[in-house]
Amino acid sequence: MLTTVKNKMIGFWKEEDGLGTLEMILIIGVIIVIGLIFKNQITSIVNKLLKQVGTKSEEFFE
Repeated sequence: MLTTVKNKMIGFWKEEDGLGTLEMILIIGVIIVIGLIFKNQITSIVNKLLKQVGTKSEEFFE
């Protein structure tokens, strides 16, 4: 019985199926941290772009 448990633990340790999920979680975490660090810059860029879109659409519809 002890060897069966040992073999199951070794098989679980060598199994690499869960690495894709872990990698995706780490990538999403890094993207969120970068977004939080550059939040002010991203907000200012988006606001500038929205103002330009508003101005261009007003010029187009006049």
